[in-house]
Amino acid sequence: MEAMLSSFQSDLSSISCEIQTLQEQSVAMNVRLRNRQAVRGRLSQLVDELVVPNVMISTILETPVTEQGFLEQLHELNNKINAVKEQAFRETMACADVADILDKLKAKAVAKIREFILQKIYSFRKPMTNYQIPQNALLKYRFFYQFLLGHERSVAKEVRDEYLETMSKIYLSYFKSYTTRLMKVQYEEVAEKEDLMGVEDTAKKDILFGHCFFSKPSLRNRNTIFTLGNRGSVIGGAELEGPIIVPHSAQKSDVRYPFESLFRSQHYALLDNSCREYLFLCDFFLVTGGPALDLFNAVMGKTLAMFLKHMDAYVSDCYDSIAVFLCIHIVLRFKAIVAKRNVPAIDKYWDTLLEMLWPRFEHILELNIQSIQNTDPQKLGFLDTRPHYITRRYAEFSSAIVSINQTFPHDRTLTLLGQLQAEVENFVLRVAAEFSSRREQLIFLINNYDMMLGVLMERAVEESKEVEGFQQLLNARTQEFIEELLAPGFGGMIAFVKEAEALAERGQLERLRGEEEGLCVCLHAAGASLLPPYTPLSPPPRLSLPQGALTQLIQYYHRFHKVMALPPLKALPVRSELINIHHLMVEVKKHKPNF
Repeated sequence: MEAMLSSFQSDLSSISCEIQTLQEQSVAMNVRLRNRQAVRGRLSQLVDELVVPNVMISTILETPVTEQGFLEQLHELNNKINAVKEQAFRETMACADVADILDKLKAKAVAKIREFILQKIYSFRKPMTNYQIPQNALLKYRFFYQFLLGHERSVAKEVRDEYLETMSKIYLSYFKSYTTRLMKVQYEEVAEKEDLMGVEDTAKKDILFGHCFFSKPSLRNRNTIFTLGNRGSVIGGAELEGPIIVPHSAQKSDVRYPFESLFRSQHYALLDNSCREYLFLCDFFLVTGGPALDLFNAVMGKTLAMFLKHMDAYVSDCYDSIAVFLCIHIVLRFKAIVAKRNVPAIDKYWDTLLEMLWPRFEHILELNIQSIQNTDPQKLGFLDTRPHYITRRYAEFSSAIVSINQTFPHDRTLTLLGQLQAEVENFVLRVAAEFSSRREQLIFLINNYDMMLGVLMERAVEESKEVEGFQQLLNARTQEFIEELLAPGFGGMIAFVKEAEALAERGQLERLRGEEEGLCVCLHAAGASLLPPYTPLSPPPRLSLPQGALTQLIQYYHRFHKVMALPPLKALPVRSELINIHHLMVEVKKHKPNF
């Protein structure tokens, strides 16, 4: 038994040693396994990066570039080329084994991509081609240009230069043809150098002298040059970004347009194409900022120069101030649209256009101001108290400019309008001076102020400087005219009331003593005017001047009663002859329905 236990103990000791040995071997095997796995992982990654599979070779060589498989394998080829470059930098010997095949695949891919892109670009040149369709197709394969840019810059430059040259010619040809055909649907009758605010109405003169069939054809109505009418809709939201004008359809339908509508159509087409082109250049050619603007100028530079030359030629001989001003506001709104689209490509063009349009508008406005300054009322022929056609022109023109200018105020415009308003006010006073009687002068002034105020209030805001100025002038002349109406029958009473109130204010009422004889005369004159039915003179239209005169009379008569109640005059017997004010008001109400 003891021997058996000793043998068992010896066996256990040997088993323990074997277990320890196995544990050490297991640890060593685990270390070797981890090392081999780490090496295998790195080697497999390197092999995967360097190995060129047959499917890549066959796809790059045989598959058309438009298929999705080619694009996927091109991405793989791009990754392998970049990986080989990186490993070659680390002096990995295996790179030499695949460098040759990768170079051949790259050359083949570059050749196929170059041919594909150039064919797309050449397709732009076909007549009646909508170049936006091949442009959109190119955007689907924007990685092609990225591949060229990364691996064959000379080919990338060739493709880019070919695109820039082709699109530059296409845009120039399109817009040059469109502009030429667009100008053929402009109104035949346009403002000329003689069509100024202060120029005599030749149409009326020709008719008066019987030469209307033999004189040079003129505008049907010169006043339309200064009237906005429906022309302001061109800067409204619906029309501003509406469809462009199609010239051949307009000619077929015999439709004509004012210049600002043609300008809007021309420049909205430019805006839309410029935004689309700029975004395409940034997206396809992978540029931003300055380089993007350089590419855009290479494409659109000739077109923009042609536009500026055309505008300079037209504007230099344009005398339609409303058309020029509308063009200015079209540009201001288009600038806001382009800024909202985040396209800075044509900002300089808009600024150049404004530098061309503003001085011309100011020049035409100054010509109109000068024409009014030079107008001699004595040479205007027969004058009546109705609103003058020159003031009608001014009212229509000023209301047009003010209503347009409210959205984008410009200080220079307000200054010039102020000068024009001052000249028109002086002109109205000069013409009024030609009437012999003060009453006719006042009727003429009131008619003209009222007409100008009415036209201005239709379009301009009530707080505008022009409306406020003519409202003050109208109120002053209306009050003076009412005084003129009341003067024949009530002049003595009015003068006495004003004198008595002034003396009362200074505390000199004692000077009113001894005025009984004068008061009797005033009362008899006033009574004679009050007893018969009151028939006012013909007032200017639109104004209730007779009613205003009667109201003013009641106020004066009420003040006359107050003066007669003052201590020095209170005890005079003549007070008994005063007509009761309520009786006067009853008489006034009898005439009120007539007005």
